[in-house]
Amino acid sequence: MQNDISLYKAFLEKEKLPLSYLSSAQKWFKPIIENITSHQNRAKHPLFIGINGCQGSGKSTLSAFLKFCLQQFHQQSVVVLSLDDFYLSKAERLLRSNTIHPLLKTRGVPGTHDTQLLSKVLTALANNEKVQLPRFDKSIDDQVAASDWKWSTSIVDTVIIEGWCWGTPAQNDDEIAMPINKLEEEQDKNAIWRRYVNQSLSTDYMPLYQFMHQWVFLRAPSFDSVYSWRCEQEHKLIQRNGATSATMTDQEIYAFIQYYQRLTEQSLCTLEQKCNWVFNLDNERNIIKSQYNA
Repeated sequence: MQNDISLYKAFLEKEKLPLSYLSSAQKWFKPIIENITSHQNRAKHPLFIGINGCQGSGKSTLSAFLKFCLQQFHQQSVVVLSLDDFYLSKAERLLRSNTIHPLLKTRGVPGTHDTQLLSKVLTALANNEKVQLPRFDKSIDDQVAASDWKWSTSIVDTVIIEGWCWGTPAQNDDEIAMPINKLEEEQDKNAIWRRYVNQSLSTDYMPLYQFMHQWVFLRAPSFDSVYSWRCEQEHKLIQRNGATSATMTDQEIYAFIQYYQRLTEQSLCTLEQKCNWVFNLDNERNIIKSQYNA
């Protein structure tokens, strides 16, 4: 027991989390861990868990907590993937911005990820094959050199992949027509960008959802929460590292999150009945309710 406490404290310190996170995580996420371990006692291939949540909702922290518990207390080999690490290079996004639409220069939406690479990695993991795990460096807005990517182990028990639009279904054509914010109204007047994003989601991302065995949804109260959560993240980053060319002002954050608004609201409208585990958050990111859909 004393050793367990020491391990938990080390985890909290590494992730820069308050002690209160532990009691909340144990309360709400224990059933997920029990479900995973029960499955893996019978499985010959990895269990894939998809996690969806808007910016700042706690996807990365939840992924880290699940990995920590599964490795430390259940002797599992766990790989955590972030959709963010599969962004196209700066050069590739610039090419798409010049040939398809200028808004594709900015990473974030479907159509700015290397889905072929993602498919290759997921396939290799599903087949118990070692594979390099890509990394993206947001401080330089570009991919990390492939020579610096880490390798997975030959046998993986659980694969966790998290992303703000991971699991989100595409919209119908008639839903695309009307702009929903200033960005779309002023910079995508003919709906070229949002139609391309939606088509990319339908043809390149949704087929990959089939790899997932279970889904987890961290449900924000509304899209309005994204702005305050994203500002909080940025302020902490500036406090830790100082302001750089990669950090944003509150005004820049407000403009930036408009890229994410359409599909975040699509997730809020559609995923509650599609995911196995749904955790409803309040404005302070505390879980206030959960539901399990078998």
